[in-house]
Amino acid sequence: MRQNPLAISGALLLASMPGAMAPQEAKAQENNGDKRLNIIHIMTDDHSFQAISAYGHPLSRQAPTPNLDRLANEGIRFDRAYVENSLSTPSRACLMTGLYSHQSGQRTLEGLIDTTVTFVPELLRKAGYQTALMGKWHMLCEPRGFDQYYILNGQGEYYTPVFKSDHSNGEYIPEEGYVTDLITDHAIKFLEERDKDKPFCLYVHHKAPHRNWIPDVKYVDLYEDVVFPLPETFHDDYAGKGEAERVQRMRIDEDMSMIYDLKVSELDEEPSRSKHTFGMLEMGLSRMDSTTRAKWEAAYGPRNEAFLRSDLKGEELLEWKYQRYIRDYLRCIRSVDDSVGEILEYLDSHGLADNTIVVYTSDQGFYMGEHGWFDKRFMYEESYRTPLIIRYPGGKAGKVSEALVQNLDFAPTYLDVAGVQALPQMSGRSLLPVIKKGGKEPCRWRKYLYYHYYDIPSEHNVLKHDGVSDKRYKLIHFYGGEEGDYSEFYDIKKDPNELSNLYGDKRYRRKIARLQKQLDKFRTELAIDEY
Repeated sequence: MRQNPLAISGALLLASMPGAMAPQEAKAQENNGDKRLNIIHIMTDDHSFQAISAYGHPLSRQAPTPNLDRLANEGIRFDRAYVENSLSTPSRACLMTGLYSHQSGQRTLEGLIDTTVTFVPELLRKAGYQTALMGKWHMLCEPRGFDQYYILNGQGEYYTPVFKSDHSNGEYIPEEGYVTDLITDHAIKFLEERDKDKPFCLYVHHKAPHRNWIPDVKYVDLYEDVVFPLPETFHDDYAGKGEAERVQRMRIDEDMSMIYDLKVSELDEEPSRSKHTFGMLEMGLSRMDSTTRAKWEAAYGPRNEAFLRSDLKGEELLEWKYQRYIRDYLRCIRSVDDSVGEILEYLDSHGLADNTIVVYTSDQGFYMGEHGWFDKRFMYEESYRTPLIIRYPGGKAGKVSEALVQNLDFAPTYLDVAGVQALPQMSGRSLLPVIKKGGKEPCRWRKYLYYHYYDIPSEHNVLKHDGVSDKRYKLIHFYGGEEGDYSEFYDIKKDPNELSNLYGDKRYRRKIARLQKQLDKFRTELAIDEY
């Protein structure tokens, strides 16, 4: 595990045993009359549940995540956690506000959130919490409600990223190092220097594993000899599907850049190659110091030369692309898992584990080659579903929850932890009743979830759609395409890969009608203005 220079202190060295309490921490807790739980919300960007070994997916069995697995073993793994809009900025707006995309105004990546809405950190700070956000913000508005923040500029860079802070006078200042490590450093520095008379809410928002998946150089050789299994649907031909699946631009085969995404920078010498994509890659690699750059080139240079000599075509080329993509993605995840380990170790060694709720999630799911895709956006499971692990002090350990939960639930949950009433406009529910029952559903828990995606025109060209799902069935309505509106219906139990659209199947007529009725109800009650 990387040694964090900002976290080293005499107390940390003395508190070497798990769960031990540093002397000054113990004193601070004795003087702290506020017994409300602390909150740490760790969120990655585009981290699929398939890439966390606690979920047992074949992909992650060859790339284990021991620290995330530890968190799952000590808490609850949610197997039916979903988002209301599978896109980064709307998801972050949902976290901050507890509102659906159309309610916050943040429907798309480039849209502007309604600045009159209340942010959850504002309510927490007013209730006496010390609040901080470290890492990716990715909204066009300024952070609100935070005592401290260090945020990346937009998507941020993997190497020598720039951070704007609450005390940098609006300036972004470069910091040397790897982005996952730097975000972790800032998070632990906040924990070191916070006001120990107050409970805290700390958001740790990683850039990784967002595209273009540039790993820390210490991991550039990791998994290089591993051949990862192809997904069952890797060669999906979209038979029986509608316009949306045919016009999307998310294919590993056709839409991944050999230079920017797959890092074969030698192809810049080819006149047919885009200088723009090479420039984007260079913008990342040129941020490395000379030693780091040399290590990178020593690893990728020979591999790229061997690839170019092999002159792969067709299926062999496609599988090479997949393996390069997955290896780099999972290398980025390894650094994230290290970060989670550092934070858990800090909580243990400073006596904070017993009064801090730790949440790990992503801003949405991601395609690991399913249907031949990367990216997200669709209401299909790999994109719609997101990883969620929660460790609650004194709660049941090693449990798995099948309760339907959504990212709308984070806001009311954190307010509930703080003893603050959720705002009436929040549609989510506090997860504390689920957590306290060891993941089991409380009485009158929700039976349906609503989803809505709006972001077109965009790079990946996914049509607008909304839909409703329960634990078994899913109804999706696509609209705005050249071929007109249409619907899809899936039986997830019988068809987990969502290959068979049953919308016209008479055997499912009543079930389709039931979900359509619920979809209409959501549209009416939520005042949906387009569909």
